[in-house]
Parts: sequence; C-alpha cells; structure tokens
Amino acid sequence: MTETELSERLGVSRTQIREALNRLERDGLVEGRAKIGYAIAAFDARTAREAFDLRATLEVQAVVLACRHASDSHHQALRAIITECDGLADRDPRFKLREFQLGMEVHRTIAKAGGNRMLARIVHDLLDRCQVYVWMDLTALDNWQAARAEHRALVEAVCARDEARATQVIAAHIADARTNVVDLMEARRDLRAMAVAGSAQ
Repeated sequence: MTETELSERLGVSRTQIREALNRLERDGLVEGRAKIGYAIAAFDARTAREAFDLRATLEVQAVVLACRHASDSHHQALRAIITECDGLADRDPRFKLREFQLGMEVHRTIAKAGGNRMLARIVHDLLDRCQVYVWMDLTALDNWQAARAEHRALVEAVCARDEARATQVIAAHIADARTNVVDLMEARRDLRAMAVAGSAQ
C-alpha cells in the first residue's frame, strides 16, 4: 500500500503517513518496497531468536549498570511501575495494553538508570522492535502472571543492588520469552505447512 492510498483512506496528510511509516519501518513492523509501497513485515523464528539473543546480551549489561548506578528516583520509578502493574492484575482485559506498556517501561527505566546513554538508546530501540514478540508471548500464551512476577523480582534485585540476582532474573526472563515465542512461531509454521500439503492432495 502506498502513502497516497493510506492518506486517502485514513484522511490524514501524507506527511503524517510518511512519519508513521518511517517509524514502523524502523521498528521492523513494515517494509518499504520500491515502486510498490509498504507491506507488513514477515516475522519468522530466526528473526525472533536474533532479537532475543541481542536483548539478552545488552540487557544483562544494562542491569549490571543499574545495580551500580541507579538513583533513589530510579528506584522509586521502578517500584511505582510494579505497584501499578499489581493494581491491573485483576482488572478488565481492556487494561492489558497498559500492563504491556508498563512491562516494557520496566526494561527501559532500568536501561536509563545505568547511566550509559548509548546503551539506553539501543535498548529502547530494540525493545520497540521486539514489541510484537513480547505481545505474542503475553497474549497467545497468557503469560501475564509470570511476566508480572519476573518484573517484580527484577525490580527488587535492582533496588537492592544485587547484581548476581538481577542478572539471573533478567537472563531467565528473556530466555523464557525467547523459547515461548520461537516455539509458538515454529508451531504455527508447521501447521500452515500441513494445511498447504493437505490442500494439495
């Protein structure tokens, strides 16, 4: 679909459409194709593995730095996020998007708290690209309770400046999500292949 088609369909300017598409392309959600326009990006297991492996490397370092350098205000911000998440635990499913956003904010706040601005920016951008995978893990597999508990344990460890515990929690948290998402994507791929094979018979 082209910028012009989207602009006409949505009733907004092409400038706004271009800015939105540039952001979506940067986040890996759409792909720009010469003379054709934009298409939704394909999400495969290999891309998911690479994204989560990179997250594991970068976020472990971010957690170490946060344990060493986070200020009291960072600790307060992290605890406030967990408190709000706890308050959403038994709410209407419409609040799941907010809980998802808060979960991502835990990771972003920890990255900022470490004091390395370049690392924080890279983690922020990587999390943007991983949102579709995280949402898949939470919604398709209903892992809200596990994610909530893992975020709470991570925040407690960072606020206690317990590097060993914090790095253990973040590594396991990302590894579990990686396994869940990759297994789900591969299962869906296999089902599609079976359906295609069945229809060809």
